Amino acid sequence: MRVVIAEDAAMMREGLVRLLTDRGFEVCAAVADAEELRAAVAAAAPDVAVIDIRMPPTHTDEGLRAAIDIRRDHPGVGVLVFSQYVETRYATRLLADRPAGVGYLLKDRVADVADFVDALTRVASGGTALDPEVVGHLLRAGQDTAGVASLTPREREVLSLMAEGRSNAGIAAALVITPGVVEKHVANIFAKLGLPPSDSDNRRVLAVLRHIG
Repeated sequence: MRVVIAEDAAMMREGLVRLLTDRGFEVCAAVADAEELRAAVAAAAPDVAVIDIRMPPTHTDEGLRAAIDIRRDHPGVGVLVFSQYVETRYATRLLADRPAGVGYLLKDRVADVADFVDALTRVASGGTALDPEVVGHLLRAGQDTAGVASLTPREREVLSLMAEGRSNAGIAAALVITPGVVEKHVANIFAKLGLPPSDSDNRRVLAVLRHIG
């Protein structure tokens, strides 16, 4: 799997390079600012880019804006935002445009290397990986719809775990319930959100979008 890393902190950048290389990833480029990131993605055509938010020159939201550009210009490239901060405005845009192949993890909440590698692999394969704290910020920043408001507390828990990119089996393990019960909750969520079966739409992704407003 081919990866581009964008991180302005040299120690963090080199640490990510070593971590991923040791686990069999091919790091095509490791850059320190958003312009270098755009150029590296265009030149290397990676499977996924790991992107910090605050990079030169202003150290505000360059990374997220570059991530949105990459998703527009290189739709086959997954984007995993890896930052200390939650930036709701651009994060919502990043997910709303096309949420498949997008992740957002917080650096200080990733305690297990295996979890990070699993999230990166999932995003590169077209899945999603959202930190629960990121989901919470997006919920508070958005507006609750009537469908989401009608969900039970347990259905909201299931939907939150769906937003993290968990499968039904993963949700069952996290909530200590059976996969059959999860399937019933998921079916209820789809019904309350008005998401009928469709060959062209991913209902899990659409449900997550409703969830974040």
